[in-house]
Amino acid sequence: MKINNNDQPKKAIIDSLGRSYATGRRKESVARVWIKPGSGKFSVNKKDDLISYFKRESVCQMIKAPFIVTSMLDRYDVFATVKGGGLSGQAGALAHGISRALSSISQDLHSILRKGGFLTRDSRVVERKKYGQHKARKKCQFSKR
Repeated sequence: MKINNNDQPKKAIIDSLGRSYATGRRKESVARVWIKPGSGKFSVNKKDDLISYFKRESVCQMIKAPFIVTSMLDRYDVFATVKGGGLSGQAGALAHGISRALSSISQDLHSILRKGGFLTRDSRVVERKKYGQHKARKKCQFSKR
């Protein structure tokens, strides 16, 4: 039986360049995130700005939410590669990865992010299509006569 202790953050994995690494997931998207002390720059898939990659300000706010909650917005630079899924899933994966990387740095940040729900992986995925039906839930048209 596996016991999962969510009260303790994982030990910080810090490489020779001073970066902390974490992986975030949402739907079909996987984000590999490195954060290091800096001035608050974001680089996603080699694009130097969030707006240039995601295009929508609401999605960018969702990604910055872990930094805003912990008031660390201008203290860390983020380098990330995101694969799979659409823009919403990629943004969720990126926010999850940023949260995990921040929580591994400090125990105080871990408790703040845990209370905010940023460390919980959103397990909702697309429901599969069933045979004999048009879609996952949509049935064929019923004819009484």
